[in-house]
Amino acid sequence: MCGIAGLVGRKDETIDAATVRQMCATIVHRGPDDEGVRAAGIVGLGMRRLSIIDLAGGHQPIHNEDKSVWIVFNGEIYNFPELREGLVQRGHKFYTHSDTEVIVHLYEEIGADCIAKLRGMFAIALYDERRQTLLLARDRLGKKPLYYAQTNGRLYFGSEIKTILAVAPELSSNIDTRALLQYFSLQYIPDPNSAYRDIAKLPPGHLLEYKNGQVTIRKYWDLPAYGTAKVTSEQECLEELERQLAEAVRVRLISDVPLGALLSGGVDSSVVVALMARASSSPVKTFSIGFGKQDYNEAPYARAVAEKFGTEHHEFVVEPNVTETLDHLTRMMEEPFGDSSMIPTYHVSRIAREHVTVALTGDGGDELFAGYDRYPVHLDRMSYERIPAWIGGAFRTFIYPALGPSFKGRRFLFNASLQGGDRYLDTVGYLTTDRERGVFSKDFLAAANGKDVIGEVRHLYSEASAPDRISRLLYLDTKSYLTGDVLTKVDRMSMATSLEVRCPILDHVLIEWVTGLSSEWKYRNGVRKYLLRKLAERLGVPGLDRPKQGFAMPLTHWWKGELRDTLLPILLEPKTLQRGYLNPPAVRQLVNEHLSGRRDYGQELWLLLIFELWHRNFLERTTIREHTQAVAVAHSTTP
Repeated sequence: MCGIAGLVGRKDETIDAATVRQMCATIVHRGPDDEGVRAAGIVGLGMRRLSIIDLAGGHQPIHNEDKSVWIVFNGEIYNFPELREGLVQRGHKFYTHSDTEVIVHLYEEIGADCIAKLRGMFAIALYDERRQTLLLARDRLGKKPLYYAQTNGRLYFGSEIKTILAVAPELSSNIDTRALLQYFSLQYIPDPNSAYRDIAKLPPGHLLEYKNGQVTIRKYWDLPAYGTAKVTSEQECLEELERQLAEAVRVRLISDVPLGALLSGGVDSSVVVALMARASSSPVKTFSIGFGKQDYNEAPYARAVAEKFGTEHHEFVVEPNVTETLDHLTRMMEEPFGDSSMIPTYHVSRIAREHVTVALTGDGGDELFAGYDRYPVHLDRMSYERIPAWIGGAFRTFIYPALGPSFKGRRFLFNASLQGGDRYLDTVGYLTTDRERGVFSKDFLAAANGKDVIGEVRHLYSEASAPDRISRLLYLDTKSYLTGDVLTKVDRMSMATSLEVRCPILDHVLIEWVTGLSSEWKYRNGVRKYLLRKLAERLGVPGLDRPKQGFAMPLTHWWKGELRDTLLPILLEPKTLQRGYLNPPAVRQLVNEHLSGRRDYGQELWLLLIFELWHRNFLERTTIREHTQAVAVAHSTTP
């Protein structure tokens, strides 16, 4: 596990190793154990390493036998022992025991198609000197990030945006206003966009080839068709799920460093811990955090699971200093990210890192097995689709604008007037331009160029190869919310503490099998995660009858307490309101209505706050040196 960075320069240009080191200096937190740089001719490759496998011999960049192919790699390849054995039999010579070297020799065999043979999480940068081609590749679901930018005849890439801005700071001045409006709608910026117009995310399941100044991007993987598998009985289905998930857990236990699990006490992480305990010769180390507000405290459920499976459990009750934590995190984030659960994710990762270097989680269960509360809500509202689309459109055009912000049921009526995927995205959206247009300035909306700011997400609903509504929603969430929000949060918060996180439920072999199952195996008679819950029962997981809580933070309590006095005033400062993004009277009204208790705008205010803190703590830095120093200080003085 590590962070990678590098560039390909102009013809006849010689890249200086110092340039690559400057890029790598911004991501020391991703790889505190080692640095590797190779600069030769027009190419510079760099990495920061968190040593997990082949601690002594896995130094990168890694090359093939004649040093014509070089690679830097972030991630883990779980099937590398089998791949290595086959390559050795075909005559390839290895000089390390790392999974990284397997990719180099596999590339020699079949070229860029080697990416489809890899089972794991990865971001890869490989340079072929004979073909003078750079290959960038990202894993199927985007567990590992990869950004790139093409400017002034160069192609830059890195695990974080800051690697690129370190050597091309001028790119930070060209903000993508449409992407920022996407953030306000979704609480994250979906791929391929970023907050900067000239910097892009390589989408999950895609690879990029760069040759002669030209970029070519193609998809190498997608979710298969939903509901195509033939299952004869529930027993057969359960046994296959247990076999596949147990295998996904087993291959993720390969490590030369201490390993554990993040345990919330929910179905997903509890099943993972149960299978880890069965496969481990010693007690599994588990980690959970609790909060003083009992509505958000899952620690007792995690404790019960730990006792059941005999884990070495570490439980911590935290009341984080929200102000200090947000300042720390927004200094590290190059674009706004509004999922408040990043705070508990950061803290449990920080605590786990004191004991282990690798931790397994239960992420992905909701998207694979239909676990979100919003799914039954959407099914219940399908009856409104009997209303002709033209009537709904007329309501939104002529009647809805006339309803005052305090009109009771205003949001529900707007939602009910929509069709299919549009209604679902409105349900999960926040400050959408149609519903909360007044919060933003006219200039900001005009610069965002149009109403449909989430078209990259909207089209997924209609593109899904799915026979029913639940399956379409699962496809949409897997391709958008899971990759853009959940996995982004897990990667950035864990890497901020130098902890590697592995997600066995998101093993692509398991995903392809589960996707093929009919949706009634995932959502049946109002029961979400039907099959996964059955497996949890089979494994003896306690507490399955409790309501779903999720890994959330008590925003309502915060706004009435710490945030009200320390951070809420930031939203009303002239500096905030005069940037040109917001409509000052509308923001003041939003704050007043929330504080008076007339409306709950907790999440909307959170999005505005994170945006402003990002602007202050990252965007306003005048030099990259200043930013790099801030990152180093934040990393060494963890709140």
